[in-house]
Amino acid sequence: MNASAAARPRAPRGASLARRLGPTRLERLLAECAALAERDDTAFAVTLLAGTPTHEGRESEALRRWAAAAARFGTDLAADAAEGDPPRVVERSGGLDRDVPLLARYRSRPEPTVEVFVDTVALAEELIGLLGWRDLYPRGSVRAAALAHEAGHHRLHDPAVKRRLRVALDHPVLRLGRWRLLGHVAGADEIAAHAYAGAALGLGRGPLLVTAALARAVAALRED
Repeated sequence: MNASAAARPRAPRGASLARRLGPTRLERLLAECAALAERDDTAFAVTLLAGTPTHEGRESEALRRWAAAAARFGTDLAADAAEGDPPRVVERSGGLDRDVPLLARYRSRPEPTVEVFVDTVALAEELIGLLGWRDLYPRGSVRAAALAHEAGHHRLHDPAVKRRLRVALDHPVLRLGRWRLLGHVAGADEIAAHAYAGAALGLGRGPLLVTAALARAVAALRED
């Protein structure tokens, strides 16, 4: 803890985000999030891919092409009716205790299940209110987007859908004459799931903006 943090009275954990941050950190967070809102969703997707292992040294143009293709795939997938039963939903806390805040998580075994982390959802909703982003993300849309995102992962778990995504990404790793072997693009499924959620809910912006803003808010809170 730095000296300024030690001199600042600490708000109780259950206090509002604004109170816990204090005026100075809150002002800085609002400015940072306003700057984030100036970026488009493709820029966030490219950043996600660039930070994914195996993409070190990739050309930015390739990352941008894959990001756009994965987003289009997720958007189109949301327009197709899902087959089969949706995954089971379980609510938990502890999403803010992780290195990277976690809104929800999909588990395929022992049965398809989506875990929603209610503490992270509540903080994201509060942050959206502070930022004045309700026109982009109506109240309740964080939980809905988290569920839709993991539902997208559930659908992407289908081998046939995986193959379609691989074709859409068009990343050949081996060529023999006219025959090509298409490779996996790490992180593309995450971008597709984000786009799936945004399209399924008709949000003003994709969930990647909220995810980035939430990460900034959690980092600010951890400065204590």
